[in-house]
Amino acid sequence: MTASPGAGAPLAPAGEQPTGGLSSKGLSAGTVGLIGAVVIGISCIAPAYTLTAALGPTVSEVGFQVPAIILLGFIPMLLVAFGYRELNRTMPDSGTSFTWAARAFGPWVGWMAGWGLIAATILVLSNLAGIAVEFLFLLIDQIAGSPGTIAELAFNPFINVAVCLLFMLAATYISYRDMQTTQKLQYFLVSFQVLVLIVFSIAAFVHVANGTAFDASPVEASWFNPFVVTPTIAVVAGLSLSIFIFWGWDVTLTMNEETKDPERTPGRAATVTVITIVTLYLLISVALLSFAGTGESGLGLGNPDIQANVFFYLSGPILGPLAFLVSLAVLTSSASSLQSTFVGPARTLLAMGHYGALPPAFARVSPRFFTPGYATIVSAIVASVFYAVMRFLNENVLWDTITTLGMMICFYYGITAFACVWYFRKQWMDSVRTFFFTLLFPLVGGIILAALFVITLVESLDPDYGSGTEWFGVGSVFVLGVGIIGIGLIVMIWQAIKRPAFFRGETLALDAPESLRRTRR
Repeated sequence: MTASPGAGAPLAPAGEQPTGGLSSKGLSAGTVGLIGAVVIGISCIAPAYTLTAALGPTVSEVGFQVPAIILLGFIPMLLVAFGYRELNRTMPDSGTSFTWAARAFGPWVGWMAGWGLIAATILVLSNLAGIAVEFLFLLIDQIAGSPGTIAELAFNPFINVAVCLLFMLAATYISYRDMQTTQKLQYFLVSFQVLVLIVFSIAAFVHVANGTAFDASPVEASWFNPFVVTPTIAVVAGLSLSIFIFWGWDVTLTMNEETKDPERTPGRAATVTVITIVTLYLLISVALLSFAGTGESGLGLGNPDIQANVFFYLSGPILGPLAFLVSLAVLTSSASSLQSTFVGPARTLLAMGHYGALPPAFARVSPRFFTPGYATIVSAIVASVFYAVMRFLNENVLWDTITTLGMMICFYYGITAFACVWYFRKQWMDSVRTFFFTLLFPLVGGIILAALFVITLVESLDPDYGSGTEWFGVGSVFVLGVGIIGIGLIVMIWQAIKRPAFFRGETLALDAPESLRRTRR
């Protein structure tokens, strides 16, 4: 028995050879509830890590309008999340973007959507491990009271890579085990970092009220007005950074074969995750802007000397002897995200192997833990090698991968949004709800992301874009972005030669949207 292509159709049992419909991969069904999915989603986004890295650069682009840019970046994420929710209700499959794009546009587009997701997560896995290393040494330095001495060890490439690989090993071990282990760990780690961030924000407001802030700035309505930002390119740069800080919520959907009520829970978890994160980001950004201002000296958020890690520099003045808690929160954030981020690429690789788009080894599920063990290990090895090579090659190039990550996010999120629009094309006018959630919202979100992808691609041709590193006369961000997509095309063609069944639509066929009207709830 294979799954019907219609909406809400059950997955065919695990172990059956795919013959065009959706089928189970053998993962542990019903082990993740709504709260567990939201917690893992927040963990993957890593609010403490992402905001300390992105707040300073965003201030340098848009000044006090950071809250406005956060809200602008939130809009395409929310619109795309609605499209993801509709696709998941119809086709709950761990392959998410890969599976949905393949069923909407065919195997070639689906394969590249899967590649975009995998590439994005591999890029961020390497950076998360690197951040975890730096904050580990910063934390030890703060506790030991030896300013700078111990922290400097993190910048020794041999020590850095060695400790990074230990972090990667620990995260791989936990990810290899069952989802219950992941959930239990993330409940603690996420709760801790969110609590510290809230305390950090409240303490900043207290300083402002008491007149002890560095550069007290009263909160104004204009901070939430994106039209104050000029020129337009600053808005685009700010939006790119904003999209980066929201990325990761879609992990809630890659777990859809392991969640309770897989047609509804993942979509609800994605929406709750995005709304929770935007609320937290607005609280923190407004608090720190009010405390430190946007000046380019001292503790001002526009100071380039502190922009790479604003939380570290502001934690002492705001929290005093409890400053180490902020470093611990960022360490916790990056370490927990390192572990939870494995969920996405491992399950996408599992689905690609299951449907014959990659070698069958990727379809292996651990018989003891019911997790995609082989795919998890491969993800860890690739991310570790990438990080080690980049760290020794050029540290600046490693940081350019953050900007490249933004391009990959726009690439595969955009494809998925358009897949929603096209897949439900026969149902656009069935009701007001379907018009908004299957056409208008994902279409607008997809267009915004596609535009950002193209603009970033063009801007990154300039060697001064990003870290300023130049390869072959153009910026390293452009080379990394185009290179990753180009490698994907080459691997896809190679797989088409080796495994033609998938690319002929025999293992994962185009769906028949006209059947949805009869079955869609």
